[in-house]
Amino acid sequence: MNTQLKPNQSPASSISLPIEGMSCASCVGRVEAALKKVDNVEEVAVNLATERADIRSSKPLDRQSLVEAVEKAGYSVPATTTELSIEGMSCASCVGRVERALKAVPGVVEANVNLATEKASIRGNSSVDTLIAAVADAGYEASEVDQGAAVADDSSEKKDAELAGLKRDLTIAALLSLPVFLIEMGSHLIPGVHSLVANTIGMQMSWYIQFVLATATLFGPGLRFFKKGVPALLRAAPDMNSLVVLGTSAAWGYSVIATFFSDLLPEGTANVYYEAAAVIVTLILLGRFFEARAKGRTSQAIKRLVGLQAKTARVQRDGKTVEIGIGEVQPGDTVEVRPGERIPVDGEVIEGDSYVDESMITGEPVPVAKGSGSPVVGGTVNQKGALTFKATAVGGTTVLAQIIRMVEEAQGSKLPIQGLVDRVTMWFVPAVMTAALLTFVVWFFAGPEPALSLALVNAVAVLIIACPCAMGLATPTSIMVGTGRGAEMGVLFRKGEALQLLRDAKVVAVDKTGTLTEGKPALTDLQVAEGFERSDILAKIAAVESRSEHPIGRAIAEAAEAEGLSIPATESFESVTGFGVRAQAEGVSVDIGADRYMSKLGLDVDLFAEEAARLGDEGKSPLYAAIDGKLAAIIAVSDPIKESTPEAIAALHALGLKVAMITGDNRRTAEAIARQLGIDDVVAEVLPEGKVEAVKKLKAEHGKLAFVGDGINDAPALAEADVGMAIGTGTDIAIEAADVVLMSGSLGGIPSAIALSQETIRNIKQNLFWAFAYNTALIPLAAGALYPAFGLLLSPIFAAGAMALSSVFVLTNALRLRRFKAPVQAA
Repeated sequence: MNTQLKPNQSPASSISLPIEGMSCASCVGRVEAALKKVDNVEEVAVNLATERADIRSSKPLDRQSLVEAVEKAGYSVPATTTELSIEGMSCASCVGRVERALKAVPGVVEANVNLATEKASIRGNSSVDTLIAAVADAGYEASEVDQGAAVADDSSEKKDAELAGLKRDLTIAALLSLPVFLIEMGSHLIPGVHSLVANTIGMQMSWYIQFVLATATLFGPGLRFFKKGVPALLRAAPDMNSLVVLGTSAAWGYSVIATFFSDLLPEGTANVYYEAAAVIVTLILLGRFFEARAKGRTSQAIKRLVGLQAKTARVQRDGKTVEIGIGEVQPGDTVEVRPGERIPVDGEVIEGDSYVDESMITGEPVPVAKGSGSPVVGGTVNQKGALTFKATAVGGTTVLAQIIRMVEEAQGSKLPIQGLVDRVTMWFVPAVMTAALLTFVVWFFAGPEPALSLALVNAVAVLIIACPCAMGLATPTSIMVGTGRGAEMGVLFRKGEALQLLRDAKVVAVDKTGTLTEGKPALTDLQVAEGFERSDILAKIAAVESRSEHPIGRAIAEAAEAEGLSIPATESFESVTGFGVRAQAEGVSVDIGADRYMSKLGLDVDLFAEEAARLGDEGKSPLYAAIDGKLAAIIAVSDPIKESTPEAIAALHALGLKVAMITGDNRRTAEAIARQLGIDDVVAEVLPEGKVEAVKKLKAEHGKLAFVGDGINDAPALAEADVGMAIGTGTDIAIEAADVVLMSGSLGGIPSAIALSQETIRNIKQNLFWAFAYNTALIPLAAGALYPAFGLLLSPIFAAGAMALSSVFVLTNALRLRRFKAPVQAA
């Protein structure tokens, strides 16, 4: 007996579900009990450590029922993201149809379909088989996208095969339709041709020849339109292929009747339009060919990134060096790289010195020095020296793999501006068919003779010219090219929406340390109070600061080591958040911090007021040290400003943005740096938890805000900003909280990202204007709006040419973004 699977069921196998909310063994028991009650479940294993439930059965399992059982038990199953490759989409209406089919699947939270990438991203708890079945029911083909690197090669091969097929069909269609065009249109345009045809083969024989050639064109190269368009019509969900099928079939069918059954037509209406049917197929194939070729160029950034991945690696195994496939490298393996070779995976150098070209990762052209302990990134190119390193990340966890994934996710996302297009394309194709029918009726009943012929020609022109392809491609192609160009410059848009939001930013707020500055401060001044010895004070301060992970602490410790001082041991180290540090050194208490910390300790810093003022004016950060409860010294630490900072801020001003600095430094120091760099607004003496409030304040004053930071304590502010931008050399937490990642440490990435955002949105608006204006203007023209006043009609052949041109224009315009130049060129 055959058992038909219900939607959302998977065949006999096992299902693994992530579970959130379990805290103890009793939770495990409750989840297991709930799952065992679901139909067909035979075995359940819930693991508290991995927070997963494995369900097995010899019968089909309903994933959605399992999810509902877990939720009823008081726990949750987090939504997962599935990516599908969709085949058969030809226009914006196809996108809407696939999206609606996916959103109707139980358990789907969100579904985004992209015509340019031909992929769907689905967030929810439905099985892949169910999602694929839903796409199939909508009339398209789907397959799951494997996140491995080989997929890009497979996808590229598929695109190449598609392009080759289009080229073959286009060539055949052109060869078949050219004689038809010359015979029929030549007869209309050149009187001599008409006489030549009539006096040699005869008009009836010429119709027979045209019939054979047009039929071969329509049901040979043009069969692809029927395979997609007819089923769509039968499902009452017409798409662009359906419009082509209706238009060409009407012209061809009318011509067949005129050729073989002319008695059925009113007198004087027996005309043939074989050339329209054949040439329309040829021109639309030409448009599809150029479209496919241009689409391939829009994804070249991803192809280049994938091409950076090495195919093999030399690894030390059992005392020997062996060459293995990149997929076989394991974390902890010792990998060897020769001069000029591409580094296969991420790692840490354990032997050798060299320079590595990291330009395709960071956008910075200057090779970076590498030695023992230096990190190396897979995909970058080793220069002159040989390196041996320990693999720390392989496969999908490497930086390059994550970059590729970020870019693909951004390219597949939808911008808010796309909402208008989606709403229009939902009804666009049915509206065009209605307009074509209305055109036919008006011309048939109110038009001049031959009314039937004119009604047919104009209705066909309306069907053919109204191509929603340009609408569907307008936004995603610009996003693809824009985000790809950004990746090449070291600017990663983790979320596609950031492209639109960043363009509206009015102010850019930057964290000072590690963002405006190098983040590697150095001790520049140390003045001690009367009764204290400099070397003793520096040794004690360094002893305490050596326990701190703060860059200022490391700078002081390094200064003491450089002077050859003996650093004493410390006890009872304590970090006073937002104020400073304290510890015991050689039996006395040592407190180090800003002036507010000294005030908290009840110490008056006026002794060093003049020195503090001078240091502040120089943009240095004054700190104070108290020994055994007495003010002992003032310390100046300067964090050098990055070379790229002044030019980046000037570029932001040129883009019409204000620049604000948020820092924990005292106001005098902060304002000194602001004056030096031309920063518009300063929010100083901000504790880590105060950055979010500072961001809120700046947003209220200026409007949309982009925040740039690099530290763990920047993550909340990055999330609070309209657009969070993380310096890629910063922490993983900051990067995860950001919308945009600047892979290099250069601030030049900020104006580059904003300028690219502005240019991309401008490009999208140009595309949308063209797509909508094209259809708004040409559909009435195709319907014959100019005939009453000027006697002009638009031939279906010209309609097909204009339709093909619209998509090619949109794609060509989007490709201009590949030539985008960064406002600040890397040094």
